[in-house]
Amino acid sequence: MALEMESMAAGIGVSVSVLRFLLCFVATIPVSFIWRLVPSAPAKHLYAAASGALLSYLSFGFSSNLHFLVPMLLGYASMAFARNHCGIITFVLGFGYLIGCHVFYMSGDAWKEGGIDATGALMVLTLKVISCAINYNDGVLKEDGLRESQKKNRLIKLPSLIEYFGYCLCCGSHFAGPVYEIKDYLDWTEGKRIWSHSEKGPSPSPYGATIRALLQAAFCMALYLYLVPKFPLSRFTEPIYQEWGFWKRLGYQYMSGFTARWKYYFIWSISEASIILSGLGFSGWTESSPPKPRWDRAKNVDIIGVEFAKSSVQLPLVWNIQVSTWLRHYVYDRLVKPGKKPGFFQLLATQTVSAVWHGLYPGYIIFFVQSALMIAGSRVIYRWQQAVPPTMDVVKKILVFINFAYTVLVLNYSCVGFIVLSLRETLASYGSVHFIGTFLPVALILLSYVIKPPRPAKSKPRKEE
Repeated sequence: MALEMESMAAGIGVSVSVLRFLLCFVATIPVSFIWRLVPSAPAKHLYAAASGALLSYLSFGFSSNLHFLVPMLLGYASMAFARNHCGIITFVLGFGYLIGCHVFYMSGDAWKEGGIDATGALMVLTLKVISCAINYNDGVLKEDGLRESQKKNRLIKLPSLIEYFGYCLCCGSHFAGPVYEIKDYLDWTEGKRIWSHSEKGPSPSPYGATIRALLQAAFCMALYLYLVPKFPLSRFTEPIYQEWGFWKRLGYQYMSGFTARWKYYFIWSISEASIILSGLGFSGWTESSPPKPRWDRAKNVDIIGVEFAKSSVQLPLVWNIQVSTWLRHYVYDRLVKPGKKPGFFQLLATQTVSAVWHGLYPGYIIFFVQSALMIAGSRVIYRWQQAVPPTMDVVKKILVFINFAYTVLVLNYSCVGFIVLSLRETLASYGSVHFIGTFLPVALILLSYVIKPPRPAKSKPRKEE
Protein backbone atom coordinates (compact mmCIF):
# COMPACT_ATOMS: atom_id res chain seq x y z
CA MET A 1 0.00 0.00 0.00
CA ALA A 2 2.83 2.40 0.91
CA LEU A 3 4.59 1.70 -2.38
CA GLU A 4 1.37 2.32 -4.31
CA MET A 5 0.91 5.65 -2.52
CA GLU A 6 4.49 6.64 -3.29
CA SER A 7 4.19 5.79 -6.98
CA MET A 8 0.83 7.57 -7.23
CA ALA A 9 2.22 10.65 -5.48
CA ALA A 10 5.27 10.69 -7.74
CA GLY A 11 3.00 10.36 -10.78
CA ILE A 12 1.11 13.57 -9.99
CA GLY A 13 4.12 15.42 -8.56
CA VAL A 14 3.14 15.73 -4.88
CA SER A 15 4.38 14.26 -1.60
CA VAL A 16 2.73 11.21 -0.03
CA SER A 17 1.37 13.35 2.83
CA VAL A 18 -0.27 15.74 0.39
CA LEU A 19 -1.74 12.85 -1.62
CA ARG A 20 -3.16 11.33 1.57
CA PHE A 21 -4.70 14.68 2.48
CA LEU A 22 -6.18 15.14 -1.01
CA LEU A 23 -7.76 11.67 -0.96
CA CYS A 24 -9.31 12.31 2.47
CA PHE A 25 -10.35 15.80 1.42
CA VAL A 26 -12.15 14.54 -1.68
CA ALA A 27 -13.69 11.80 0.50
CA THR A 28 -15.56 14.54 2.40
CA ILE A 29 -17.94 14.63 -0.60
CA PRO A 30 -19.33 11.06 -0.27
CA VAL A 31 -19.10 11.34 3.52
CA SER A 32 -21.30 14.46 3.37
CA PHE A 33 -23.78 12.68 1.11
CA ILE A 34 -24.11 9.77 3.57
CA TRP A 35 -24.97 12.31 6.30
CA ARG A 36 -28.26 12.88 4.47
CA LEU A 37 -29.18 9.23 4.98
CA VAL A 38 -28.62 9.20 8.76
CA PRO A 39 -32.09 9.02 10.36
CA SER A 40 -32.15 11.18 13.53
CA ALA A 41 -30.55 14.39 14.82
CA PRO A 42 -28.51 12.69 17.62
CA ALA A 43 -27.25 10.09 15.12
CA LYS A 44 -26.36 12.88 12.66
CA HIS A 45 -24.29 14.67 15.33
CA LEU A 46 -22.49 11.43 16.17
CA TYR A 47 -21.87 10.65 12.49
CA ALA A 48 -20.61 14.21 11.82
CA ALA A 49 -18.12 14.03 14.72
CA ALA A 50 -16.97 10.45 14.07
CA SER A 51 -16.52 10.90 10.32
CA GLY A 52 -14.56 14.12 10.85
CA ALA A 53 -12.29 12.49 13.42
CA LEU A 54 -11.74 9.43 11.18
CA LEU A 55 -10.82 11.57 8.15
CA SER A 56 -8.42 13.58 10.34
CA TYR A 57 -6.78 10.37 11.56
CA LEU A 58 -6.41 8.98 8.02
CA SER A 59 -5.06 12.27 6.70
CA PHE A 60 -2.79 13.55 9.49
CA GLY A 61 -2.46 10.71 11.99
CA PHE A 62 -3.73 10.14 15.53
CA SER A 63 -1.98 13.20 16.99
CA SER A 64 -4.14 15.53 14.88
CA ASN A 65 -7.27 14.66 16.86
CA LEU A 66 -5.40 15.28 20.11
CA HIS A 67 -4.46 18.73 18.84
CA PHE A 68 -8.07 19.40 17.84
CA LEU A 69 -9.33 18.32 21.27
CA VAL A 70 -7.32 21.01 23.07
CA PRO A 71 -9.13 24.14 21.75
CA MET A 72 -12.43 22.26 21.57
CA LEU A 73 -12.33 21.28 25.26
CA LEU A 74 -10.93 24.66 26.36
CA GLY A 75 -13.77 26.40 24.53
CA TYR A 76 -16.45 24.13 25.94
CA ALA A 77 -15.07 24.39 29.48
CA SER A 78 -15.06 28.20 29.27
CA MET A 79 -18.70 28.15 28.12
CA ALA A 80 -19.69 25.74 30.89
CA PHE A 81 -17.90 27.48 33.77
CA ALA A 82 -17.34 31.13 32.78
CA ARG A 83 -20.20 32.13 30.50
CA ASN A 84 -19.88 35.88 31.09
CA HIS A 85 -16.28 35.86 29.85
CA CYS A 86 -16.15 32.70 27.71
CA GLY A 87 -15.78 34.67 24.44
CA ILE A 88 -12.55 36.47 25.33
CA ILE A 89 -11.18 33.43 27.22
CA THR A 90 -11.67 31.15 24.22
CA PHE A 91 -10.32 33.78 21.83
CA VAL A 92 -7.08 34.14 23.80
CA LEU A 93 -6.60 30.43 24.56
CA GLY A 94 -7.63 29.30 21.07
CA PHE A 95 -5.30 31.68 19.29
CA GLY A 96 -2.56 31.00 21.85
CA TYR A 97 -2.65 27.28 21.15
CA LEU A 98 -2.80 27.83 17.39
CA ILE A 99 0.21 30.15 17.50
CA GLY A 100 2.10 27.55 19.55
CA CYS A 101 1.38 24.91 16.90
CA HIS A 102 2.40 27.29 14.12
CA VAL A 103 5.73 27.92 15.84
CA PHE A 104 6.37 24.28 16.77
CA TYR A 105 5.53 22.77 13.39
CA MET A 106 6.67 25.71 11.22
CA SER A 107 3.79 24.71 8.97
CA GLY A 108 4.43 27.47 6.44
CA ASP A 109 7.77 25.91 5.51
CA ALA A 110 6.09 22.52 5.09
CA TRP A 111 3.36 23.96 2.84
CA LYS A 112 5.91 25.90 0.81
CA GLU A 113 7.99 22.76 0.22
CA GLY A 114 4.98 20.65 -0.78
CA GLY A 115 4.25 19.06 2.60
CA ILE A 116 1.21 19.37 4.84
CA ASP A 117 0.18 18.90 8.47
CA ALA A 118 -2.90 19.34 10.64
CA THR A 119 -2.24 23.02 11.36
CA GLY A 120 -4.40 24.17 8.44
CA ALA A 121 -7.39 22.23 9.77
CA LEU A 122 -6.66 23.54 13.28
CA MET A 123 -6.89 27.08 11.89
CA VAL A 124 -10.46 26.49 10.69
CA LEU A 125 -11.40 24.66 13.89
CA THR A 126 -10.09 27.52 16.03
CA LEU A 127 -12.42 30.01 14.34
CA LYS A 128 -15.41 27.70 14.82
CA VAL A 129 -14.65 27.18 18.52
CA ILE A 130 -14.18 30.93 19.12
CA SER A 131 -17.38 31.95 17.30
CA CYS A 132 -19.36 29.37 19.28
CA ALA A 133 -18.06 30.73 22.60
CA ILE A 134 -18.64 34.37 21.63
CA ASN A 135 -22.19 33.60 20.50
CA TYR A 136 -22.88 31.82 23.79
CA ASN A 137 -21.43 34.85 25.59
CA ASP A 138 -23.77 37.10 23.57
CA GLY A 139 -26.69 35.02 24.81
CA VAL A 140 -26.55 36.73 28.22
CA LEU A 141 -26.52 40.26 26.78
CA LYS A 142 -29.61 42.40 26.26
CA GLU A 143 -30.84 42.17 22.69
CA ASP A 144 -31.36 45.94 22.41
CA GLY A 145 -27.67 46.78 22.09
CA LEU A 146 -26.74 43.93 19.73
CA ARG A 147 -26.04 44.09 16.00
CA GLU A 148 -28.18 42.06 13.64
CA SER A 149 -25.48 39.38 13.22
CA GLN A 150 -25.28 39.01 17.02
CA LYS A 151 -29.05 38.67 17.34
CA LYS A 152 -29.09 36.06 14.59
CA ASN A 153 -26.22 33.91 15.91
CA ARG A 154 -26.47 34.26 19.71
CA LEU A 155 -26.89 31.06 21.73
CA ILE A 156 -29.25 30.98 24.68
CA LYS A 157 -28.66 27.35 25.61
CA LEU A 158 -25.32 25.54 25.92
CA PRO A 159 -25.01 22.90 23.16
CA SER A 160 -24.51 19.33 24.33
CA LEU A 161 -21.05 17.83 23.92
CA ILE A 162 -22.11 15.65 20.99
CA GLU A 163 -23.73 18.64 19.25
CA TYR A 164 -20.58 20.67 19.84
CA PHE A 165 -18.23 17.93 18.58
CA GLY A 166 -20.45 17.36 15.55
CA TYR A 167 -20.30 21.06 14.73
CA CYS A 168 -16.52 21.25 15.13
CA LEU A 169 -15.58 18.20 13.06
CA CYS A 170 -18.63 17.91 10.80
CA CYS A 171 -17.84 15.43 8.01
CA GLY A 172 -14.32 16.81 7.59
CA SER A 173 -15.47 20.39 6.95
CA HIS A 174 -12.69 21.56 9.28
CA PHE A 175 -10.09 20.57 6.65
CA ALA A 176 -10.46 23.76 4.60
CA GLY A 177 -13.72 25.35 5.67
CA PRO A 178 -15.94 27.06 5.03
CA VAL A 179 -16.44 28.44 8.53
CA TYR A 180 -20.11 28.48 9.56
CA GLU A 181 -22.12 29.25 12.68
CA ILE A 182 -23.14 26.60 15.22
CA LYS A 183 -26.72 27.90 15.16
CA ASP A 184 -26.90 27.17 11.42
CA TYR A 185 -25.38 23.73 12.02
CA LEU A 186 -27.96 22.89 14.71
CA ASP A 187 -30.90 24.14 12.63
CA TRP A 188 -29.65 22.19 9.60
CA THR A 189 -29.27 19.00 11.63
CA GLU A 190 -32.71 19.36 13.21
CA GLY A 191 -34.45 20.47 10.00
CA LYS A 192 -35.44 23.91 11.30
CA ARG A 193 -35.77 27.35 9.65
CA ILE A 194 -34.81 27.26 5.95
CA TRP A 195 -34.11 23.53 6.15
CA SER A 196 -37.69 22.75 7.12
CA HIS A 197 -40.45 22.08 4.59
CA SER A 198 -42.10 25.34 3.62
CA GLU A 199 -44.61 26.76 1.22
CA LYS A 200 -41.89 26.76 -1.42
CA GLY A 201 -41.72 22.99 -1.33
CA PRO A 202 -39.21 20.41 -0.04
CA SER A 203 -35.50 20.99 0.37
CA PRO A 204 -33.86 21.82 -2.97
CA SER A 205 -31.82 19.28 -4.91
CA PRO A 206 -28.10 19.89 -4.36
CA TYR A 207 -26.86 17.79 -7.26
CA GLY A 208 -26.71 20.44 -10.00
CA ALA A 209 -24.81 22.90 -7.80
CA THR A 210 -22.49 20.10 -6.62
CA ILE A 211 -21.61 19.11 -10.18
CA ARG A 212 -20.92 22.75 -11.06
CA ALA A 213 -18.53 23.05 -8.09
CA LEU A 214 -16.74 19.82 -9.07
CA LEU A 215 -16.31 20.98 -12.67
CA GLN A 216 -14.93 24.25 -11.37
CA ALA A 217 -12.51 22.32 -9.13
CA ALA A 218 -11.30 20.22 -12.08
CA PHE A 219 -10.70 23.33 -14.19
CA CYS A 220 -8.84 25.09 -11.36
CA MET A 221 -6.54 22.14 -10.71
CA ALA A 222 -5.83 21.66 -14.42
CA LEU A 223 -4.90 25.33 -14.84
CA TYR A 224 -2.78 25.30 -11.68
CA LEU A 225 -0.82 22.21 -12.83
CA TYR A 226 -0.29 23.87 -16.20
CA LEU A 227 0.93 27.20 -14.78
CA VAL A 228 3.02 26.18 -11.76
CA PRO A 229 6.01 24.76 -13.71
CA LYS A 230 6.08 27.90 -15.86
CA PHE A 231 6.18 30.32 -12.91
CA PRO A 232 8.18 28.66 -10.10
CA LEU A 233 8.80 30.58 -6.89
CA SER A 234 12.50 29.72 -7.12
CA ARG A 235 12.77 32.18 -10.01
CA PHE A 236 12.76 35.10 -7.54
CA THR A 237 16.16 34.03 -6.21
CA GLU A 238 17.69 33.12 -9.59
CA PRO A 239 20.18 35.47 -11.34
CA ILE A 240 17.98 35.65 -14.44
CA TYR A 241 15.25 37.43 -12.44
CA GLN A 242 17.71 40.17 -11.49
CA GLU A 243 18.61 40.63 -15.17
CA TRP A 244 15.03 41.41 -16.14
CA GLY A 245 13.73 44.94 -16.43
CA PHE A 246 11.17 46.54 -14.10
CA TRP A 247 8.07 45.68 -16.14
CA LYS A 248 9.06 42.06 -16.68
CA ARG A 249 9.67 41.62 -12.93
CA LEU A 250 6.34 43.21 -12.17
CA GLY A 251 4.67 40.92 -14.72
CA TYR A 252 6.29 37.86 -13.14
CA GLN A 253 5.00 38.91 -9.73
CA TYR A 254 1.52 39.16 -11.20
CA MET A 255 1.75 35.68 -12.74
CA SER A 256 3.13 34.19 -9.51
CA GLY A 257 0.17 35.49 -7.53
CA PHE A 258 -2.26 34.52 -10.29
CA THR A 259 -0.84 30.97 -10.41
CA ALA A 260 -0.89 30.47 -6.62
CA ARG A 261 -4.54 31.50 -6.37
CA TRP A 262 -5.75 28.59 -8.53
CA LYS A 263 -4.58 26.13 -5.87
CA TYR A 264 -6.88 27.83 -3.35
CA TYR A 265 -9.70 27.98 -5.92
CA PHE A 266 -9.41 24.20 -6.31
CA ILE A 267 -9.45 23.51 -2.57
CA TRP A 268 -12.41 25.79 -1.93
CA SER A 269 -14.34 24.37 -4.89
CA ILE A 270 -14.04 20.86 -3.42
CA SER A 271 -15.16 22.06 0.02
CA GLU A 272 -18.03 23.94 -1.64
CA ALA A 273 -19.18 20.73 -3.38
CA SER A 274 -19.05 18.85 -0.07
CA ILE A 275 -21.06 21.43 1.89
CA ILE A 276 -23.62 21.82 -0.90
CA LEU A 277 -24.14 18.07 -1.17
CA SER A 278 -24.72 17.76 2.57
CA GLY A 279 -27.44 20.43 2.40
CA LEU A 280 -25.73 22.76 4.89
CA GLY A 281 -24.69 25.09 2.06
CA PHE A 282 -28.32 26.00 1.33
CA SER A 283 -28.94 29.64 2.29
CA GLY A 284 -32.49 30.29 1.09
CA TRP A 285 -34.40 31.03 -2.08
CA THR A 286 -34.10 33.82 -4.61
CA GLU A 287 -36.96 36.26 -5.17
CA SER A 288 -37.26 35.19 -8.82
CA SER A 289 -40.26 33.35 -10.21
CA PRO A 290 -39.97 30.45 -9.86
CA PRO A 291 -37.63 30.80 -6.86
CA LYS A 292 -34.18 29.21 -7.17
CA PRO A 293 -32.04 27.87 -4.33
CA ARG A 294 -29.02 29.83 -3.14
CA TRP A 295 -25.90 28.08 -1.82
CA ASP A 296 -24.02 31.08 -0.39
CA ARG A 297 -23.12 29.37 2.90
CA ALA A 298 -20.90 26.94 0.97
CA LYS A 299 -19.21 29.60 -1.14
CA ASN A 300 -15.71 30.62 -0.11
CA VAL A 301 -14.52 32.37 -3.26
CA ASP A 302 -15.85 34.23 -6.29
CA ILE A 303 -13.12 33.66 -8.88
CA ILE A 304 -14.32 36.29 -11.34
CA GLY A 305 -14.84 38.71 -8.48
CA VAL A 306 -11.21 38.27 -7.31
CA GLU A 307 -9.53 38.44 -10.70
CA PHE A 308 -11.58 41.41 -11.92
CA ALA A 309 -12.19 43.30 -8.66
CA LYS A 310 -12.87 46.97 -9.43
CA SER A 311 -11.65 47.95 -5.98
CA SER A 312 -9.49 46.45 -3.22
CA VAL A 313 -12.44 46.98 -0.87
CA GLN A 314 -14.29 44.24 -2.78
CA LEU A 315 -11.60 41.60 -2.18
CA PRO A 316 -12.66 40.52 1.36
CA LEU A 317 -16.17 40.00 -0.05
CA VAL A 318 -14.98 37.58 -2.75
CA TRP A 319 -11.83 35.91 -1.34
CA ASN A 320 -11.97 33.44 1.57
CA ILE A 321 -15.49 34.77 2.01
CA GLN A 322 -16.52 32.92 5.17
CA VAL A 323 -13.29 33.74 7.03
CA SER A 324 -13.67 37.39 5.96
CA THR A 325 -17.22 37.29 7.35
CA TRP A 326 -15.89 35.78 10.60
CA LEU A 327 -13.25 38.53 10.90
CA ARG A 328 -15.87 41.21 10.29
CA HIS A 329 -18.32 39.83 12.88
CA TYR A 330 -15.87 38.81 15.61
CA VAL A 331 -13.02 41.32 15.25
CA TYR A 332 -13.75 44.37 13.06
CA ASP A 333 -17.30 45.14 14.21
CA ARG A 334 -16.48 44.51 17.88
CA LEU A 335 -13.61 47.03 17.83
CA VAL A 336 -15.97 49.82 16.76
CA LYS A 337 -17.31 51.78 19.73
CA PRO A 338 -21.06 52.45 19.78
CA GLY A 339 -21.90 55.60 17.85
CA LYS A 340 -18.46 55.72 16.20
CA LYS A 341 -17.42 54.91 12.63
CA PRO A 342 -14.73 52.32 11.88
CA GLY A 343 -11.36 53.66 10.73
CA PHE A 344 -7.89 52.52 9.77
CA PHE A 345 -7.21 51.15 13.27
CA GLN A 346 -10.05 48.62 13.03
CA LEU A 347 -8.90 47.64 9.54
CA LEU A 348 -5.26 47.20 10.59
CA ALA A 349 -6.18 45.29 13.77
CA THR A 350 -8.41 42.92 11.78
CA GLN A 351 -5.70 42.30 9.19
CA THR A 352 -3.19 41.68 11.99
CA VAL A 353 -5.46 39.04 13.54
CA SER A 354 -5.77 37.45 10.09
CA ALA A 355 -1.97 37.45 9.74
CA VAL A 356 -1.45 35.81 13.15
CA TRP A 357 -4.15 33.24 12.31
CA HIS A 358 -2.18 32.24 9.21
CA GLY A 359 1.12 31.97 11.10
CA LEU A 360 3.95 34.09 12.49
CA TYR A 361 5.94 34.24 9.27
CA PRO A 362 7.17 37.71 8.25
CA GLY A 363 5.64 37.22 4.81
CA TYR A 364 2.15 36.79 6.31
CA ILE A 365 2.52 39.81 8.60
CA ILE A 366 3.81 42.01 5.76
CA PHE A 367 1.09 40.80 3.38
CA PHE A 368 -1.76 41.65 5.73
CA VAL A 369 -0.30 45.04 6.68
CA GLN A 370 0.03 45.61 2.93
CA SER A 371 -3.62 44.57 2.56
CA ALA A 372 -4.73 47.20 5.06
CA LEU A 373 -2.76 49.86 3.17
CA MET A 374 -4.10 48.57 -0.16
CA ILE A 375 -7.73 48.80 0.97
CA ALA A 376 -7.21 52.25 2.51
CA GLY A 377 -5.63 53.50 -0.72
CA SER A 378 -8.45 52.05 -2.79
CA ARG A 379 -10.99 53.86 -0.59
CA VAL A 380 -9.27 57.15 -1.41
CA ILE A 381 -9.66 56.56 -5.16
CA TYR A 382 -13.28 55.55 -4.62
CA ARG A 383 -14.04 58.74 -2.68
CA TRP A 384 -12.53 60.81 -5.49
CA GLN A 385 -14.58 58.80 -7.95
CA GLN A 386 -17.79 59.43 -6.03
CA ALA A 387 -17.06 63.17 -5.87
CA VAL A 388 -16.95 63.50 -9.67
CA PRO A 389 -20.13 65.23 -10.90
CA PRO A 390 -22.45 63.28 -13.23
CA THR A 391 -21.57 65.59 -16.13
CA MET A 392 -17.96 64.29 -16.09
CA ASP A 393 -18.74 60.66 -16.80
CA VAL A 394 -15.48 60.07 -18.69
CA VAL A 395 -13.43 61.18 -15.67
CA LYS A 396 -15.42 58.84 -13.42
CA LYS A 397 -14.77 55.90 -15.78
CA ILE A 398 -11.05 56.72 -15.82
CA LEU A 399 -10.99 56.65 -12.01
CA VAL A 400 -12.84 53.31 -12.04
CA PHE A 401 -10.15 51.89 -14.33
CA ILE A 402 -7.37 53.39 -12.19
CA ASN A 403 -8.86 51.70 -9.09
CA PHE A 404 -9.01 48.37 -10.96
CA ALA A 405 -5.39 48.69 -12.18
CA TYR A 406 -4.26 49.77 -8.71
CA THR A 407 -5.94 46.70 -7.16
CA VAL A 408 -4.35 44.30 -9.68
CA LEU A 409 -0.89 45.80 -9.18
CA VAL A 410 -0.85 46.08 -5.39
CA LEU A 411 -2.62 42.74 -4.78
CA ASN A 412 -0.19 40.68 -6.84
CA TYR A 413 2.82 42.62 -5.56
CA SER A 414 1.65 41.94 -1.99
CA CYS A 415 0.89 38.27 -2.74
CA VAL A 416 4.59 37.49 -3.10
CA GLY A 417 5.09 37.90 0.66
CA PHE A 418 2.21 35.49 1.34
CA ILE A 419 3.83 32.92 -0.97
CA VAL A 420 7.56 33.12 -0.16
CA LEU A 421 7.04 33.80 3.60
CA SER A 422 10.63 34.66 4.58
CA LEU A 423 11.57 38.27 5.36
CA ARG A 424 14.63 38.24 3.09
CA GLU A 425 12.79 36.90 0.04
CA THR A 426 9.78 39.15 0.62
CA LEU A 427 11.86 42.34 0.89
CA ALA A 428 14.05 41.26 -2.06
CA SER A 429 11.04 40.71 -4.32
CA TYR A 430 9.40 43.99 -3.22
CA GLY A 431 12.70 45.83 -3.66
CA SER A 432 13.14 44.41 -7.16
CA VAL A 433 10.20 46.59 -8.27
CA HIS A 434 11.23 49.56 -6.11
CA PHE A 435 8.53 48.85 -3.46
CA ILE A 436 5.94 50.32 -5.81
CA GLY A 437 3.10 48.34 -4.20
CA THR A 438 3.95 49.86 -0.80
CA PHE A 439 4.70 53.43 -1.83
CA LEU A 440 1.59 53.74 -4.01
CA PRO A 441 -1.07 53.13 -1.30
CA VAL A 442 0.89 55.21 1.24
CA ALA A 443 1.10 58.07 -1.29
CA LEU A 444 -2.65 57.85 -1.93
CA ILE A 445 -3.43 57.92 1.80
CA LEU A 446 -1.21 60.99 2.30
CA LEU A 447 -2.62 62.64 -0.81
CA SER A 448 -6.13 62.21 0.56
CA TYR A 449 -5.27 64.78 3.26
CA VAL A 450 -4.34 67.27 0.53
CA ILE A 451 -7.03 66.54 -2.06
CA LYS A 452 -10.11 66.13 0.06
CA PRO A 453 -13.13 65.28 -2.08
CA PRO A 454 -16.40 66.92 -1.01
CA ARG A 455 -18.95 64.58 0.46
CA PRO A 456 -21.55 63.49 -2.09
CA ALA A 457 -24.58 65.71 -1.88
CA LYS A 458 -27.59 63.99 -0.40
CA SER A 459 -30.58 64.09 -2.68
CA LYS A 460 -33.41 66.08 -1.14
CA PRO A 461 -36.73 64.26 -0.91
CA ARG A 462 -39.27 65.61 -3.33
CA LYS A 463 -42.39 67.13 -1.82
CA GLU A 464 -45.68 65.38 -2.36
CA GLU A 465 -47.87 67.27 -4.80
